[in-house]
Amino acid sequence: MDLKIQRLDPHLPLPAHARPGDAGMDLRARTDVVLQPGQRALIPTGIAIAVPAGWAGFVNPRSGLAAKHGITVVNAPGTVDSGYRGEIKVTLLNTDLTEAFEISRGDRIAQLVLQRVAVVDVVEVDQLDETERGRQGFGSSGRD
Repeated sequence: MDLKIQRLDPHLPLPAHARPGDAGMDLRARTDVVLQPGQRALIPTGIAIAVPAGWAGFVNPRSGLAAKHGITVVNAPGTVDSGYRGEIKVTLLNTDLTEAFEISRGDRIAQLVLQRVAVVDVVEVDQLDETERGRQGFGSSGRD
């Protein structure tokens, strides 16, 4: 499958898988940003994509940024619908309580993962079928 990408910034590399078999493609910052403790910012990536019908793009945090610096994607995963053609932007949040985090243009800030998605018809019913779990919610499995 091909992913059509429009480069909005000719000086940034296109998203790519870092290693064979990687699910995510690195997204890079188009601008410099300093995230103060607890601050969030919407960061442009310099690309627009055409996700094929029946698929969606999901913008995920980079595990290294999260573990080392407390940087995460606020609405993780961010969803890129197949009809969207605007610039991909990433809402990053600095969860560190004391240290600012500096992002430089071209830094890898998130990952884009493409997945198939089911398109369903919504059918209203008077009652749902019964299951073993039923209406038991959070923590109801009894397993740690």
